[in-house]
Amino acid sequence: MFNLKNALMETIEAIKPGPKPKKEDGSLDERRRVTPEKKEDYPPLKEHDHKPKD
Repeated sequence: MFNLKNALMETIEAIKPGPKPKKEDGSLDERRRVTPEKKEDYPPLKEHDHKPKD
């Protein structure tokens, strides 16, 4: 019997694997976030606070 779920799962591919940490010119990828403790080391990046149980 033909299993539709397996057929669909085999053909699905990721469109974008995720942010790239290193750019060709050496600048930081601004889509990345930084924890408050590391903010001093990476000033151009936005801060990211984890929510409880996250």
